[in-house]
Amino acid sequence: MSLERQVMFWVVALLIFGALLWLLSPVLLPFIAGMALAYLLDPLTRQVERTGIGRAASALLVIVFIIVLFAVVIMLVAPILGTQLFALIEHIPKYAERVQAVIIEPNRAWLERAFGSPGGDPGKSIGGLMAQGASWIATFLASLWAGGRALVSLFSLLIITPVVAIYLLCDWDRLVTTIDSWIPLHQRETVRGLAREIDDAIAGFFRGQAVICLILGTFYALGLTFSGLHFGFLIGMLTGLMSFVPFVGAITGFLVASGVAIAQFWPDWASIAMVIGVFVVGQALEGYILSPKLVGAKVGLHPVWLMFSLFAFGYLFGFVGVLVAIPLAAAIGVLTRFALRQYQASELYTGTRPR
Repeated sequence: MSLERQVMFWVVALLIFGALLWLLSPVLLPFIAGMALAYLLDPLTRQVERTGIGRAASALLVIVFIIVLFAVVIMLVAPILGTQLFALIEHIPKYAERVQAVIIEPNRAWLERAFGSPGGDPGKSIGGLMAQGASWIATFLASLWAGGRALVSLFSLLIITPVVAIYLLCDWDRLVTTIDSWIPLHQRETVRGLAREIDDAIAGFFRGQAVICLILGTFYALGLTFSGLHFGFLIGMLTGLMSFVPFVGAITGFLVASGVAIAQFWPDWASIAMVIGVFVVGQALEGYILSPKLVGAKVGLHPVWLMFSLFAFGYLFGFVGVLVAIPLAAAIGVLTRFALRQYQASELYTGTRPR
Protein backbone atom coordinates (compact mmCIF):
# COMPACT_ATOMS: atom_id res chain seq x y z
CA MET A 1 0.00 0.00 0.00
CA SER A 2 1.39 3.39 -1.00
CA LEU A 3 1.97 6.18 1.47
CA GLU A 4 -0.88 8.22 -0.01
CA ARG A 5 -3.36 5.37 0.44
CA GLN A 6 -2.19 4.80 4.01
CA VAL A 7 -2.66 8.47 4.84
CA MET A 8 -6.09 8.45 3.20
CA PHE A 9 -7.09 5.34 5.18
CA TRP A 10 -6.16 6.87 8.54
CA VAL A 11 -7.77 10.22 7.71
CA VAL A 12 -11.04 8.47 6.81
CA ALA A 13 -10.80 6.32 9.96
CA LEU A 14 -10.25 9.45 12.08
CA LEU A 15 -13.24 11.19 10.50
CA ILE A 16 -15.45 8.16 11.11
CA PHE A 17 -14.27 7.98 14.72
CA GLY A 18 -15.02 11.68 15.26
CA ALA A 19 -18.47 11.36 13.66
CA LEU A 20 -19.37 8.37 15.83
CA LEU A 21 -18.10 10.15 18.94
CA TRP A 22 -20.23 13.20 18.11
CA LEU A 23 -23.37 11.18 17.28
CA LEU A 24 -23.15 8.82 20.26
CA SER A 25 -21.76 11.24 22.85
CA PRO A 26 -25.09 11.41 24.76
CA VAL A 27 -24.90 7.68 25.60
CA LEU A 28 -21.14 7.13 25.75
CA LEU A 29 -20.42 8.71 29.13
CA PRO A 30 -20.72 5.61 31.39
CA PHE A 31 -18.86 3.45 28.85
CA ILE A 32 -15.99 5.91 28.39
CA ALA A 33 -15.79 6.33 32.17
CA GLY A 34 -15.73 2.52 32.55
CA MET A 35 -12.92 2.20 30.00
CA ALA A 36 -10.90 4.90 31.77
CA LEU A 37 -11.47 3.22 35.14
CA ALA A 38 -10.41 -0.17 33.76
CA TYR A 39 -7.27 1.34 32.22
CA LEU A 40 -6.29 2.99 35.51
CA LEU A 41 -7.03 -0.09 37.63
CA ASP A 42 -5.37 -2.69 35.40
CA PRO A 43 -1.94 -2.39 37.12
CA LEU A 44 -3.56 -2.81 40.55
CA THR A 45 -5.56 -5.80 39.29
CA ARG A 46 -2.34 -7.41 38.03
CA GLN A 47 -0.77 -6.97 41.48
CA VAL A 48 -3.73 -8.69 43.14
CA GLU A 49 -3.66 -11.42 40.49
CA ARG A 50 -0.02 -12.19 41.32
CA THR A 51 -1.13 -13.33 44.80
CA GLY A 52 -2.80 -16.36 43.18
CA ILE A 53 -6.33 -15.00 42.86
CA GLY A 54 -8.02 -15.42 39.47
CA ARG A 55 -8.36 -12.51 37.08
CA ALA A 56 -12.13 -12.18 37.46
CA ALA A 57 -11.97 -12.31 41.26
CA SER A 58 -9.08 -9.82 41.28
CA ALA A 59 -11.05 -7.40 39.09
CA LEU A 60 -14.11 -7.71 41.33
CA LEU A 61 -12.06 -7.18 44.50
CA VAL A 62 -10.37 -4.07 43.09
CA ILE A 63 -13.65 -2.54 41.90
CA VAL A 64 -15.36 -3.21 45.23
CA PHE A 65 -12.40 -1.71 47.10
CA ILE A 66 -12.51 1.44 44.95
CA ILE A 67 -16.29 1.79 45.39
CA VAL A 68 -16.03 1.41 49.18
CA LEU A 69 -13.12 3.86 49.34
CA PHE A 70 -15.03 6.36 47.19
CA ALA A 71 -18.14 6.00 49.37
CA VAL A 72 -16.14 6.54 52.59
CA VAL A 73 -14.45 9.65 51.19
CA ILE A 74 -17.80 11.03 50.01
CA MET A 75 -19.39 10.46 53.42
CA LEU A 76 -16.50 12.19 55.17
CA VAL A 77 -15.98 15.13 52.83
CA ALA A 78 -19.32 15.71 51.09
CA PRO A 79 -21.16 17.22 54.09
CA ILE A 80 -18.45 19.85 54.59
CA LEU A 81 -18.08 20.63 50.90
CA GLY A 82 -21.83 20.67 50.30
CA THR A 83 -22.51 23.06 53.18
CA GLN A 84 -19.73 25.42 52.13
CA LEU A 85 -20.71 25.26 48.45
CA PHE A 86 -24.31 26.33 49.06
CA ALA A 87 -23.17 29.05 51.45
CA LEU A 88 -20.57 30.31 48.94
CA ILE A 89 -23.17 30.46 46.16
CA GLU A 90 -25.44 32.43 48.48
CA HIS A 91 -22.66 34.89 49.35
CA ILE A 92 -21.28 35.41 45.82
CA PRO A 93 -23.46 38.51 45.07
CA LYS A 94 -22.40 40.15 48.33
CA TYR A 95 -18.74 39.38 47.71
CA ALA A 96 -18.94 40.72 44.16
CA GLU A 97 -20.52 43.98 45.38
CA ARG A 98 -17.89 44.32 48.11
CA VAL A 99 -14.97 43.72 45.72
CA GLN A 100 -16.42 46.14 43.19
CA ALA A 101 -16.90 48.77 45.89
CA VAL A 102 -13.27 48.38 46.98
CA ILE A 103 -12.01 48.64 43.40
CA ILE A 104 -13.98 51.74 42.39
CA GLU A 105 -13.31 53.88 45.46
CA PRO A 106 -12.93 57.56 44.41
CA ASN A 107 -9.23 57.73 45.31
CA ARG A 108 -8.40 55.11 42.64
CA ALA A 109 -8.31 57.30 39.55
CA TRP A 110 -6.13 54.75 37.70
CA LEU A 111 -9.11 52.41 37.57
CA GLU A 112 -11.24 55.02 35.85
CA ARG A 113 -8.59 55.41 33.17
CA ALA A 114 -8.26 51.63 32.78
CA PHE A 115 -11.91 50.62 32.72
CA GLY A 116 -13.77 53.74 31.71
CA SER A 117 -13.39 57.10 30.11
CA PRO A 118 -13.12 60.23 32.27
CA GLY A 119 -16.54 61.00 33.59
CA GLY A 120 -17.73 57.47 32.93
CA ASP A 121 -18.70 54.81 35.42
CA PRO A 122 -15.88 52.29 35.91
CA GLY A 123 -18.20 50.18 38.01
CA LYS A 124 -20.41 49.56 35.03
CA SER A 125 -17.38 48.64 32.91
CA ILE A 126 -16.14 46.19 35.54
CA GLY A 127 -19.65 44.84 35.93
CA GLY A 128 -19.84 44.34 32.18
CA LEU A 129 -16.56 42.43 32.15
CA MET A 130 -17.74 40.24 35.02
CA ALA A 131 -21.05 39.60 33.24
CA GLN A 132 -19.27 38.63 30.02
CA GLY A 133 -16.96 36.27 31.89
CA ALA A 134 -19.86 34.67 33.76
CA SER A 135 -21.79 34.30 30.49
CA TRP A 136 -18.84 32.58 28.80
CA ILE A 137 -18.34 30.17 31.71
CA ALA A 138 -22.07 29.40 31.82
CA THR A 139 -22.10 28.69 28.08
CA PHE A 140 -19.12 26.34 28.35
CA LEU A 141 -20.61 24.47 31.31
CA ALA A 142 -23.94 24.24 29.52
CA SER A 143 -22.24 22.63 26.52
CA LEU A 144 -20.64 20.05 28.83
CA TRP A 145 -23.98 19.33 30.47
CA ALA A 146 -25.85 19.13 27.19
CA GLY A 147 -23.30 16.66 25.85
CA GLY A 148 -23.90 14.18 28.65
CA ARG A 149 -27.46 14.59 29.87
CA ALA A 150 -29.44 12.91 27.07
CA LEU A 151 -30.33 9.30 27.94
CA VAL A 152 -27.68 9.31 30.67
CA SER A 153 -28.55 9.86 34.30
CA LEU A 154 -26.45 9.82 37.43
CA PHE A 155 -27.96 6.42 38.25
CA SER A 156 -26.83 4.88 34.96
CA LEU A 157 -23.35 6.37 35.39
CA LEU A 158 -22.98 4.89 38.87
CA ILE A 159 -24.32 1.48 37.84
CA ILE A 160 -23.03 0.97 34.30
CA THR A 161 -19.51 2.35 34.81
CA PRO A 162 -18.39 -0.27 37.40
CA VAL A 163 -19.97 -3.08 35.35
CA VAL A 164 -18.15 -1.98 32.20
CA ALA A 165 -14.91 -1.66 34.17
CA ILE A 166 -15.25 -5.19 35.59
CA TYR A 167 -15.87 -6.75 32.17
CA LEU A 168 -12.97 -4.87 30.60
CA LEU A 169 -10.61 -5.76 33.46
CA CYS A 170 -11.52 -9.45 33.10
CA ASP A 171 -10.87 -9.41 29.34
CA TRP A 172 -8.09 -6.83 29.21
CA ASP A 173 -5.28 -9.13 28.07
CA ARG A 174 -7.51 -10.83 25.51
CA LEU A 175 -8.65 -7.45 24.20
CA VAL A 176 -5.08 -6.22 23.80
CA THR A 177 -4.06 -9.43 22.04
CA THR A 178 -7.00 -9.22 19.65
CA ILE A 179 -6.28 -5.62 18.70
CA ASP A 180 -2.60 -6.46 18.26
CA SER A 181 -3.52 -9.23 15.81
CA TRP A 182 -5.26 -6.68 13.55
CA ILE A 183 -2.03 -4.73 12.94
CA PRO A 184 -0.34 -5.38 9.57
CA LEU A 185 2.65 -7.68 10.08
CA HIS A 186 5.21 -5.42 8.40
CA GLN A 187 4.16 -2.46 10.60
CA ARG A 188 3.57 -4.31 13.85
CA GLU A 189 6.79 -3.32 15.63
CA THR A 190 6.39 0.33 14.68
CA VAL A 191 2.78 0.43 15.88
CA ARG A 192 3.70 -1.39 19.09
CA GLY A 193 6.43 1.14 19.77
CA LEU A 194 4.03 4.04 19.23
CA ALA A 195 1.43 2.34 21.45
CA ARG A 196 4.01 1.99 24.23
CA GLU A 197 4.88 5.70 23.93
CA ILE A 198 1.20 6.65 24.10
CA ASP A 199 0.65 4.35 27.08
CA ASP A 200 3.66 5.80 28.91
CA ALA A 201 2.42 9.35 28.28
CA ILE A 202 -1.15 8.68 29.40
CA ALA A 203 -0.28 6.51 32.41
CA GLY A 204 2.53 8.82 33.54
CA PHE A 205 0.33 11.88 33.35
CA PHE A 206 -2.69 10.31 35.07
CA ARG A 207 -0.72 8.74 37.89
CA GLY A 208 1.47 11.76 38.53
CA GLN A 209 -1.22 14.40 38.16
CA ALA A 210 -3.67 12.49 40.36
CA VAL A 211 -1.14 12.42 43.21
CA ILE A 212 -0.36 16.10 42.64
CA CYS A 213 -4.08 16.97 42.81
CA LEU A 214 -4.44 15.08 46.09
CA ILE A 215 -1.41 16.77 47.67
CA LEU A 216 -2.29 20.26 46.44
CA GLY A 217 -5.96 19.91 47.39
CA THR A 218 -4.99 18.97 50.93
CA PHE A 219 -2.38 21.75 51.13
CA TYR A 220 -4.68 24.49 49.78
CA ALA A 221 -7.63 23.36 51.92
CA LEU A 222 -5.59 23.36 55.13
CA GLY A 223 -3.67 26.54 54.27
CA LEU A 224 -6.74 28.59 53.36
CA THR A 225 -8.67 27.25 56.36
CA PHE A 226 -5.88 28.19 58.78
CA SER A 227 -5.61 31.63 57.17
CA GLY A 228 -9.19 32.25 58.29
CA LEU A 229 -10.66 32.53 54.80
CA HIS A 230 -14.37 31.88 54.55
CA PHE A 231 -15.05 28.67 52.60
CA GLY A 232 -11.29 28.02 52.55
CA PHE A 233 -11.69 24.24 52.72
CA LEU A 234 -14.04 24.21 49.72
CA ILE A 235 -11.91 26.59 47.64
CA GLY A 236 -8.75 24.67 48.48
CA MET A 237 -10.19 21.26 47.57
CA LEU A 238 -11.65 22.57 44.29
CA THR A 239 -8.33 24.21 43.48
CA GLY A 240 -6.53 20.91 43.98
CA LEU A 241 -9.11 19.07 41.87
CA MET A 242 -8.84 21.57 39.03
CA SER A 243 -5.04 21.35 39.21
CA PHE A 244 -5.42 18.24 37.05
CA VAL A 245 -5.05 20.78 34.25
CA PRO A 246 -1.75 22.58 34.95
CA PHE A 247 -2.11 26.28 35.85
CA VAL A 248 -5.90 26.30 35.39
CA GLY A 249 -6.66 25.15 38.92
CA ALA A 250 -4.14 27.49 40.53
CA ILE A 251 -5.29 30.53 38.54
CA THR A 252 -8.99 29.85 39.14
CA GLY A 253 -8.49 29.14 42.82
CA PHE A 254 -6.29 32.21 43.24
CA LEU A 255 -8.88 34.51 41.66
CA VAL A 256 -11.73 33.10 43.74
CA ALA A 257 -9.74 33.09 46.98
CA SER A 258 -8.41 36.62 46.36
CA GLY A 259 -11.91 37.92 45.69
CA VAL A 260 -13.27 36.34 48.88
CA ALA A 261 -10.22 37.57 50.84
CA ILE A 262 -10.66 41.16 49.65
CA ALA A 263 -14.38 41.08 50.45
CA GLN A 264 -13.74 39.53 53.86
CA PHE A 265 -10.52 41.14 55.12
CA TRP A 266 -10.26 44.56 53.44
CA PRO A 267 -8.35 46.71 54.43
CA ASP A 268 -6.38 44.11 56.43
CA TRP A 269 -3.51 43.60 53.99
CA ALA A 270 -1.78 41.06 56.25
CA SER A 271 -4.65 38.59 56.03
CA ILE A 272 -4.97 39.09 52.27
CA ALA A 273 -1.22 38.55 51.87
CA MET A 274 -1.50 35.33 53.89
CA VAL A 275 -4.08 33.97 51.44
CA ILE A 276 -1.90 34.97 48.48
CA GLY A 277 1.11 33.39 50.19
CA VAL A 278 -0.68 30.03 50.34
CA PHE A 279 -0.94 30.03 46.54
CA VAL A 280 2.63 31.21 46.08
CA VAL A 281 3.92 28.35 48.24
CA GLY A 282 1.55 25.90 46.52
CA GLN A 283 2.79 26.88 43.06
CA ALA A 284 6.43 26.62 44.18
CA LEU A 285 5.69 23.18 45.63
CA GLU A 286 4.03 22.06 42.40
CA GLY A 287 6.51 23.60 39.96
CA TYR A 288 9.80 22.73 41.64
CA ILE A 289 9.06 19.51 43.55
CA LEU A 290 5.84 17.68 42.65
CA SER A 291 5.65 18.03 38.86
CA PRO A 292 9.35 17.26 38.15
CA LYS A 293 9.28 14.24 40.47
CA LEU A 294 5.84 12.78 39.75
CA VAL A 295 5.14 13.74 36.13
CA GLY A 296 8.42 14.75 34.54
CA ALA A 297 9.14 15.90 31.01
CA LYS A 298 8.86 12.44 29.41
CA VAL A 299 5.06 12.62 29.44
CA GLY A 300 5.19 15.06 26.55
CA LEU A 301 1.89 16.86 27.26
CA HIS A 302 2.55 20.58 27.16
CA PRO A 303 0.15 22.55 29.41
CA VAL A 304 -1.01 24.76 26.52
CA TRP A 305 -1.75 21.73 24.32
CA LEU A 306 -3.50 20.06 27.24
CA MET A 307 -5.73 23.08 27.95
CA PHE A 308 -6.59 23.47 24.28
CA SER A 309 -7.48 19.78 24.01
CA LEU A 310 -9.77 19.87 27.04
CA PHE A 311 -11.59 23.00 25.87
CA ALA A 312 -11.82 21.90 22.23
CA PHE A 313 -13.04 18.35 22.89
CA GLY A 314 -15.29 19.55 25.70
CA TYR A 315 -16.90 22.11 23.41
CA LEU A 316 -17.35 19.61 20.55
CA PHE A 317 -18.40 16.48 22.45
CA GLY A 318 -19.51 17.65 25.90
CA PHE A 319 -18.36 15.88 29.03
CA VAL A 320 -17.46 12.79 27.00
CA GLY A 321 -15.00 14.99 25.11
CA VAL A 322 -13.38 16.04 28.39
CA LEU A 323 -12.89 12.37 29.32
CA VAL A 324 -11.23 11.43 26.03
CA ALA A 325 -9.30 14.70 25.62
CA ILE A 326 -6.15 13.67 27.48
CA PRO A 327 -5.74 10.21 25.85
CA LEU A 328 -6.37 11.70 22.41
CA ALA A 329 -4.02 14.61 23.13
CA ALA A 330 -1.30 12.15 24.18
CA ALA A 331 -1.88 10.00 21.09
CA ILE A 332 -1.85 13.00 18.75
CA GLY A 333 1.34 14.26 20.38
CA VAL A 334 3.13 10.92 20.00
CA LEU A 335 1.98 10.50 16.39
CA THR A 336 2.99 14.07 15.53
CA ARG A 337 6.49 13.55 16.91
CA PHE A 338 6.72 10.27 14.97
CA ALA A 339 5.61 12.02 11.78
CA LEU A 340 8.25 14.72 12.32
CA ARG A 341 10.96 12.08 12.79
CA GLN A 342 9.87 10.37 9.59
CA TYR A 343 9.86 13.67 7.74
CA GLN A 344 13.33 14.63 8.98
CA ALA A 345 14.65 11.26 7.78
CA SER A 346 12.99 11.56 4.39
CA GLU A 347 14.38 12.75 1.08
CA LEU A 348 12.01 15.73 1.20
CA TYR A 349 13.84 17.10 4.27
CA THR A 350 17.43 15.96 3.63
CA GLY A 351 17.42 16.52 -0.12
CA THR A 352 19.29 13.25 -0.67
CA ARG A 353 18.01 9.83 -1.66
CA PRO A 354 18.41 7.12 1.01
CA ARG A 355 20.89 4.39 0.02
